[in-house]
Amino acid sequence: MSKAVLDINDKPTPIQLVTLSFQHMFAMFGSTILVPQLVGLSPAIALLTSGIATLIFLLVTQFKVPAYLGSSFAFISPILIAANGLTEDGASVSPGNAMIGAMAVGLVYGIVSLLIWKTGYKWLMRLLPPIVVAPVIIVIGLGLSGTAVNMAMNVDGEYNFLHFTAALVTLFAAIIFTVYFKNILSAMPILMGLIVGYIYSVIIGIIDFTPVKEAAFFALPDFLIPGVDYEFNITAKILLAMVPIVIVTISEHIGHQLVLGKVVNRNYIKDPGLHRSILGDGLGTLVSSFIGGPPKTTYGENIGVLAITRVYSVYVIMGAAVIAIVVSFFGKAMALISTIPTAVLGGISILLFGIIASSGLRMLVENNVDFGNNRNMVIASVILVVGIGGAALKFTDSFAIEGMALAAIIGVILNLALPGRDKEVANYD
Repeated sequence: MSKAVLDINDKPTPIQLVTLSFQHMFAMFGSTILVPQLVGLSPAIALLTSGIATLIFLLVTQFKVPAYLGSSFAFISPILIAANGLTEDGASVSPGNAMIGAMAVGLVYGIVSLLIWKTGYKWLMRLLPPIVVAPVIIVIGLGLSGTAVNMAMNVDGEYNFLHFTAALVTLFAAIIFTVYFKNILSAMPILMGLIVGYIYSVIIGIIDFTPVKEAAFFALPDFLIPGVDYEFNITAKILLAMVPIVIVTISEHIGHQLVLGKVVNRNYIKDPGLHRSILGDGLGTLVSSFIGGPPKTTYGENIGVLAITRVYSVYVIMGAAVIAIVVSFFGKAMALISTIPTAVLGGISILLFGIIASSGLRMLVENNVDFGNNRNMVIASVILVVGIGGAALKFTDSFAIEGMALAAIIGVILNLALPGRDKEVANYD
């Protein structure tokens, strides 16, 4: 391991704190604001809650784990299902109901954390082996591919060549920063792609700056408070859309803790313990959803920054969280973000959703999953077709398990039921 420039509890100088914290803020910025843009939530509240959730995570993990929490892409489709579905009387379901689902997700994290605390963590890794988790991750990426392409090509449902060029410029810029650039720029290709795509969009004249001119310099984010902005009404539809995705996000969390532990030369599964990090993630999601933010997850982008800079100080992560909270109240900045063309978001989404799917393939390869084994072939095949095909198990018009949620549940059941299950603990490196 390379020697740390600043270790976990080392205090940076004021100049180091500001510059390194901004670096982490920029690394997570593109992804964190992209999720609310895609699902119709407030980018400002997503930014605010990412900072709050990160501070909660650091507190729960006893300031031992330098991780940043941002918006989770795994919940894009479930949020859309929960927010835009219809009740039995045909009324539209409000975005607030997606927040109820996210609260339930946070509570499930807490329950899993308690079980790990009492019984250890190996049962969880056996329950979620790569042959289950990896195909579901592939479903998450490919299931959103149509959305990304539609955003890139179409305006009001019609093909638009000019907008599609903006998407392509954004896409290729992000690819170039990913492949050809080194050091810190390679760790934030989403942000850099958005910037290049935005500049190109300004040049071709597809951006309206009126919202920026009309916005106040300082403005409160658009909070969504239960009992104030929406009626707190838990339904089976919301729970079944959101909660099963925990199968994937907890697996993602374990993977991040293992990778992060290797980067900073610590064993985070044992100290402060997987139960603490999962609890921190869950509490961050719970608090975020209570005020209108999307579910949270630890960010690989920021782990990449840690690996590149060898600055592991939790003070820097705390600084990034505070900066995110402060920036979320700048009305002009948030209005500027709202002017990002849909085509630019679509262009970056093509790469991002593809990377999500490819990370599932990578998990299969790195864990040496044998597809000569019919058991593995069956599990992966069923998960992929059920998830990407949009299969649904409908009990009533408002009560159904569908898409990736159904695929994840079926995958777990098949893994437990079919003979030949590997008894070894899964390796999520």
